[in-house]
Amino acid sequence: MIHAEGEMQASEKLLEAANTLSKQPQALQLRYLQTLTEIAGERSNTIVFPLPMELAESLISVKNRGVSD
Repeated sequence: MIHAEGEMQASEKLLEAANTLSKQPQALQLRYLQTLTEIAGERSNTIVFPLPMELAESLISVKNRGVSD
């Protein structure tokens, strides 16, 4: 029961954050850059760069057109 309540509170906070970020697209870019800065400070060899889904879909579309030619 306690775990479920924690999950509910976490989901509410995530929804609140998503609503805030959706009002200002620049805020999402700044958050992304802040996350990269935090990751770069760690002693890790791997950094994952997320791509916007629109870009990924267009790359897949171009690749599929090249295969059928």
